[in-house]
Amino acid sequence: MTKILLAEDEDSVRSFLTRALQRAGYDVISCPDGDTAIEALDNGPFDLLLTDIVMPGADGIEVAKIASQRQPGLKIMFITGFAAVALNAQKASPEAKVLEKPVHLREIVTEVERLIAA
Repeated sequence: MTKILLAEDEDSVRSFLTRALQRAGYDVISCPDGDTAIEALDNGPFDLLLTDIVMPGADGIEVAKIASQRQPGLKIMFITGFAAVALNAQKASPEAKVLEKPVHLREIVTEVERLIAA
């Protein structure tokens, strides 16, 4: 089963994403912030890191850097509500997918499916 590490600090968004991805057949480990996501990397390996960028503690870019060091080849998808932050994420991880909020849950699931299949 495909394993996803999800880091999202907004409780409702994290809950919706977790349920949508689980319904799509993914094993999801969800974390309320970047620091917790870094700790959760020990529960890998993961197929995908899906992370918000702006979070308390370690931000999504930092989580992605650490995750990529620990698990080279890990697929990464960022979600953010800030356009300027999206540009920074794309520069930091050019191979990552960046989605800007608001984004429909079905769109996220579709993009996750595409990224996993690539």
